[in-house]
Amino acid sequence: MPLIRSALLAMLIAGLALPAFAQTVVRVRGTVESLDGNTLMVKTREGPSVKIALADNYTVAAVVPLELNAIAAGSYIGTAAMGKADGTFTALEVLVFPEAMRGTGEGKFPWDLAPESTMINAAVSTVATGAGAGRELVLTHKGETSKVMVPVGVPIVTFAPADKALLKAGTPVFIGTQKAADGSLSAARVTAGKDGVAPPM
Repeated sequence: MPLIRSALLAMLIAGLALPAFAQTVVRVRGTVESLDGNTLMVKTREGPSVKIALADNYTVAAVVPLELNAIAAGSYIGTAAMGKADGTFTALEVLVFPEAMRGTGEGKFPWDLAPESTMINAAVSTVATGAGAGRELVLTHKGETSKVMVPVGVPIVTFAPADKALLKAGTPVFIGTQKAADGSLSAARVTAGKDGVAPPM
């Protein structure tokens, strides 16, 4: 039960599972500089450091690596991908959701891992071996389908339970923060790397 409970908490990670609507979501990618009480300082991938106020009951989820063959027909995944002229996509990373998180943020929407990237949260309908022993996926989301090529070497991860002890200096993190009118950032969840694996999303 603790694993399922942690997964259910993780599925609400702001900025990962759902596109932004009225609220202002700022996705922060970088490494922990310090954690002082509920104040997290992060050195962002863009260079500047940012301060994030964490909720009193904030949760932490770790990402752990999976092999390419963990993507199977019937899996529910999220993938940041680049669109091609023919309407297909090439994956930049793949998150295989725990079963308790099936259906999280289903759909296709703009993402900011790379310029003009797209996030697709969907069920895997079919898997075939592609060029260079990669995988060719057909994903089904809200009655639509998307074809995604997953090259060999693309990061493939899933979530695992974790706690604030993981948030040490140098730990890579991904955080979907809420930006207030005064520019301050807050968050209720942190996705953190573990054992040398950084959140790839």
